[in-house]
Amino acid sequence: MIRELGRKGYRFVNGILEHVKLSPNIAKTVKGKLWLGTKLVQLGGSEKIFRKMFNLRQGDKLLGSAHCYLSTTAGPIAGLLFVSTHVVAFCSDRPIILSSPQGELGRLFYKVMVPVKKVERVHQRNNISNPSKKYIQVVTVDDFDFWFMGFLNYEKALKFLQKGVSKD
Repeated sequence: MIRELGRKGYRFVNGILEHVKLSPNIAKTVKGKLWLGTKLVQLGGSEKIFRKMFNLRQGDKLLGSAHCYLSTTAGPIAGLLFVSTHVVAFCSDRPIILSSPQGELGRLFYKVMVPVKKVERVHQRNNISNPSKKYIQVVTVDDFDFWFMGFLNYEKALKFLQKGVSKD
């Protein structure tokens, strides 16, 4: 029992370290996590954030959520991964700043939403040169893939994501 608790503690600490290491600026990451924690408390939990950010139909039930990063061509973006009975969704922790062709600045949350029926498969991946770095690849039916990484609890996230997209 003590050995199992030790393993769980090691996985948790390793998850936190992996999560923080992905950020180019640790101070910004901590600030973002504090902001997100405040929002979670203010809005009443991840279920309410999920409903507010994605405006889904009645009957859609949230199966799980996880703090992680979404890999993009601009680099990893910190946020929350949501899996519900109808969608796999991601929303950034903080708004990203975009500029218009006219030079105006705007702030938007980076969001991704894929209907569960459009998810072909979920793969567990490890970095070949560093096996402790774990990723989750979500592949859609049109062969587009999303890469999630830096989970605080990788095994838990993988489990609810696989359960949510299973075709059973």
